[in-house]
Amino acid sequence: MPWLEPVTLASDHARLEPLSHDHHDALCDAARDGELWNLWYTAIPTPDTMRAEIDRRLALQAKGSMLPFTVRTPDGRVAGMTTYMNVDAVNHRVEIGSTWYAQSAQRTGLNTACKLLLLRHAFQTLNCIAVEFRTNFFNQQSRRAIERLGARLDGILRSHMVLPNGTVRDTCVYSIVPAEWPSVEAHLEHQLRRPR
Repeated sequence: MPWLEPVTLASDHARLEPLSHDHHDALCDAARDGELWNLWYTAIPTPDTMRAEIDRRLALQAKGSMLPFTVRTPDGRVAGMTTYMNVDAVNHRVEIGSTWYAQSAQRTGLNTACKLLLLRHAFQTLNCIAVEFRTNFFNQQSRRAIERLGARLDGILRSHMVLPNGTVRDTCVYSIVPAEWPSVEAHLEHQLRRPR
């Protein structure tokens, strides 16, 4: 039995469903909201490449290295994608990443709700020894969001990867470990209770 299996994670603020091809059209609509594929410092599928991206994520799931989710807002609208990735079942470590949200869902509390669901499952069900986050050095919005979660910067991998446009990415690596989880959980719950 695999350590990481498809699961639906839900709260009053968000719903994460196992990714499937049934979500294709709604994911295309979400990506169109803000033309997210135009952001040079991250890789978000275009409507024309969405099917291939779903195939890629599901293939990685079949290999045991990823568990992809479709993200829904409280009213049931598909708003994006997120994953457990770089799965290390032996050491009980995962990275939360390959996340994107429709522009209209950004800065709404959806990201906080999704991260709370994923972190709670990682620490309380999967018994992870660390949960990691990675982002481009220049993706200030993502870096601020990760830091607001309570993750700590482990370091920066300089000249870590070549992006599709030919630029070389420096990758900021953050993590949360079990000793920090109770405080992080309380912080995220507090953030969700605050009026927006």
